[in-house]
Amino acid sequence: MKKRLKLRVNGEDIDLFAEPSRLLKDVLREDLDLTGLKEGCSSGYCGACTVLIDNKAVKSCLVVARQAQGHEITTIEGLAHDGRLHPIQQAFIDRFAVQCGYCTSGMILASKALLDCNPNPTEDDVKKALVGNLCRCTGYVKIVEAVLAAADMMRSSAREGEKV
Repeated sequence: MKKRLKLRVNGEDIDLFAEPSRLLKDVLREDLDLTGLKEGCSSGYCGACTVLIDNKAVKSCLVVARQAQGHEITTIEGLAHDGRLHPIQQAFIDRFAVQCGYCTSGMILASKALLDCNPNPTEDDVKKALVGNLCRCTGYVKIVEAVLAAADMMRSSAREGEKV
């Protein structure tokens, strides 16, 4: 029997009905049409379904949607503002860190979680933050370069007083 579910997704309050056991990834993809997150393994191994919950990277295939009530959920669709890509998204493009794109949203959101708590990461910090996100196309070199470049852009924007 479906129950009322109230979520806050990408800054918007959402009110819907869902089965109590429904996974967050399914609610986001199927009910809210937020298809940037992907289903790769359904076991939390690959990270393709990563979203942010209260600015922490979380595998949405492991979260029952009800657990996300009262928390801020951010998907890849929620990063761009006023038609401008988030610096991490732009860095992934500029550094050619996107290949097939399947893992990209999870990589970007895991990177955002890192940069929100550590604006000046080392290469090792980036590698540790991305350990739960698999990419089958790259050797991760371009992805790590993109995250470090995004960190530089975000620090520069912060010094200039721009909102990221």
